Amino acid sequence: MLAGSVAGLAILALDDSSRRRTLSLYLLARLAQCAYNSAKSKNKFHFWGSHWRHGDALLFSLASAQVMYAFVMRPESLPKSYQEFILKTGPVADPVYKAVRECCRGGPVDLTALSAYLSSKRNSDLINLTTNSSIIPCSVIHPDRASCLAQNVNVVSSTFKKTFPLYFSLTFVPFVVLRLQKFLESPAATCWRALVGAVRSTTFLSAFVTLFQAAICLHRKVANKDHKLVYWFAGLMSGLSILLEKKARRAELALYVLPRAGDSLWYILINRHLLPNIKNAEVALFCMCMGGIMYFLEYEPDTMAPFLRGLIRRFLASKISNPSPPPPNRNASYLQTLNALEQSRTQPGVDNGLPTSEQYNLESIPGL
Repeated sequence: MLAGSVAGLAILALDDSSRRRTLSLYLLARLAQCAYNSAKSKNKFHFWGSHWRHGDALLFSLASAQVMYAFVMRPESLPKSYQEFILKTGPVADPVYKAVRECCRGGPVDLTALSAYLSSKRNSDLINLTTNSSIIPCSVIHPDRASCLAQNVNVVSSTFKKTFPLYFSLTFVPFVVLRLQKFLESPAATCWRALVGAVRSTTFLSAFVTLFQAAICLHRKVANKDHKLVYWFAGLMSGLSILLEKKARRAELALYVLPRAGDSLWYILINRHLLPNIKNAEVALFCMCMGGIMYFLEYEPDTMAPFLRGLIRRFLASKISNPSPPPPNRNASYLQTLNALEQSRTQPGVDNGLPTSEQYNLESIPGL
């Protein structure tokens, strides 16, 4: 734990404090996963909702609620690339989001910029806005279609078309790169599995965007005044689309979104002076989390996600994190290690049927 904490100081090599904060929160989410899995295996405690069959969907929905609220009301609290991805994937233009923010905050709406965007739209003649409007109507949010139902149907198809190439590449490339032998043996079956996975993931994202859009339209059907919390609850509702994904992927997606939600919440709380703005707080958090991660890697590796455990193994030759059983003498000295290495050099290239490459595997030598 101490070694991991000290090694965590390497994050100071990153000059961008925002990036350091994102990495710290990502590691915090992974540490929380390890701690919970450890406690659960020992029957110590359970978080509320964690014993549910769909507890991972609950976590994803809560994280999505914060992210979508931040995207609409506080976009500066999200990374620029994340903002651009959501904006590109969704059906609503940036000038409309700007008008929604101004409306929710009670300030004057910039009708000039909004009119410039709506000038080329089909139903722009239906729009009757004032500077102090209490709510931005659906005719502004989706000016190309007067019907909310038609708009939501179009959102499903358009989002699917925009995101399918991305998801197919993200699904197909790992199948080929990480399972090249299986791909060469049965390329048709591999392509089919990649296609099914891409369709399922694209359907999930399309449903997410559509549910968010539908929640916004529904609010405008029953209310005549906007409120910023509407977008938090719309994000919570759209998070239910995670149920379309495979069960094995839901927790990973939740842990992917959670650090971004935490990053946004951290920024907002500091901006509102509800949390102190401590310089380099993200560095201390990263060091603490890295120490915890290295502890679980050494003593309880099964509590870690296989992806994270495999990733760390690529950089660290830990005898306990190695999948093979540890040698009997865990406290072997480095002198013994060097002797073992010297003996391995003097032995023939093949011994007991093992190739030379396996004999010189440093991870198999006690002490390394």
